[in-house]
Amino acid sequence: MLRFLLPAVLAATLAGVTAGGALAHGARLPDAEIFATNNTAVITDAADPRLSDPLRAFERKVQRIVERGGGAPRGSQLLDGVFFSSDLQTTTFERSRDFDVDHVTRRELHDIAERVRVRFDQESVLTFDYPERPWDPVDGVEVEVPGLDAQRLRDGLLADAEARERLFGGSVTLDGRLVLIAGLEDLDLVKRFVTDIGGDFGAATVRPGQREFVG
Repeated sequence: MLRFLLPAVLAATLAGVTAGGALAHGARLPDAEIFATNNTAVITDAADPRLSDPLRAFERKVQRIVERGGGAPRGSQLLDGVFFSSDLQTTTFERSRDFDVDHVTRRELHDIAERVRVRFDQESVLTFDYPERPWDPVDGVEVEVPGLDAQRLRDGLLADAEARERLFGGSVTLDGRLVLIAGLEDLDLVKRFVTDIGGDFGAATVRPGQREFVG
């Protein structure tokens, strides 16, 4: 059954989410997330040794940027990402990290992401801000789907022009959960794409929030 976590009941229903969805952020959701990498190369081979980098030094540097920007870093998780570059018109594998951030305003979140983008020479940095109040603006969703890997994600993006141009890519956790950030208007596209690459959208966890590609 699809789990759509509305802001007003998010905390109350978190315990009922699949174990993988709850464990991704510990006991509770952060105020916001920053998805970032230090990769600037185009990597098309899933066996490339650069994709084994745990990004520990990168993690420490980003957490310092978060602290200096007024936020409180709450850890991060390593991701295997596949992203589409509109400039290069190609997809690339890359290691990245999903940073949990607390005590940050939307303006601070944007500014932190911009500093990360500039520091690591990135085309853009993605943020996702969870609503704190029922009236907070929501324009996107974070979708987690178990049982998928980065190769299936890349194959799907290469075969689906609409998905790669509207979603720009996605990530997979080390325990095999696909993570997609999409606009609310693209939820049907996400459902179709997940199904096309062999995922079970009925097992997905969907969380509302506000997304921004900073850059």
